Amino acid sequence: MTTPLIEARHAGRILYGEITTTLVSDITLRVMPGEFVAITGPSGSGKSSLLYLLGLLDIPTEGDVLVSGMATKSLDENHRADLRLAMLGFVFQFHFLLPEFSALENVLLPMRALGRLTDTKKRARARELLTTLGLADHLWKRPDQLSGGQRQRVAIARALANEPSVILADEPTGNLDTASSAQVVSILRQIVNEEKKAVVIVTHDPALAAKADRQIQIVDGRIANESAPGDQAATAAS
Repeated sequence: MTTPLIEARHAGRILYGEITTTLVSDITLRVMPGEFVAITGPSGSGKSSLLYLLGLLDIPTEGDVLVSGMATKSLDENHRADLRLAMLGFVFQFHFLLPEFSALENVLLPMRALGRLTDTKKRARARELLTTLGLADHLWKRPDQLSGGQRQRVAIARALANEPSVILADEPTGNLDTASSAQVVSILRQIVNEEKKAVVIVTHDPALAAKADRQIQIVDGRIANESAPGDQAATAAS
């Protein structure tokens, strides 16, 4: 039986204080190799909070999140950071490229942090990724010299730098025009189809969500519905 790349087991995130706030609760789901999953739901429903749990950016206060079968809740921050670097890639609505660095240098950053490759191999991989994404002529340009779509493609190259098993994307087309959005979605789809990686994307765009293999709708911090494209009606999650 194939081990899920990411598995949430009754995971939740609650902020305790003068006012207790439940961000997400009792989330149980699996993300398998070669799967494109869209997380949808109204604003404030907990979509991004769920993505941060799946990406080990937050620690669940209930349940656990497993990465390739490994429980992560009890890991210290150094181990969690190492696991993120090796297994997970992130793309956000705001690309978060370092403005003083070139496109190539931004892509090199996660490889330098992981320290798995020689400097020569790191540079070769960064060049290859950017070239594959149509940015061969923009290697040495800084983010402010690139268009929005180009910046997001650099961010995707950076997310792929360490050959992660899962790409987690939070509204990656939210600031892009229609043509650039279509290009980003095509790239993510290609990553799933050709490289058999998993992509988990948070989006409020129904057209983008419809391109996924599976849609998970979050309402009030819980899974409300789960469906595949073409379903006439969503199936209530158990």
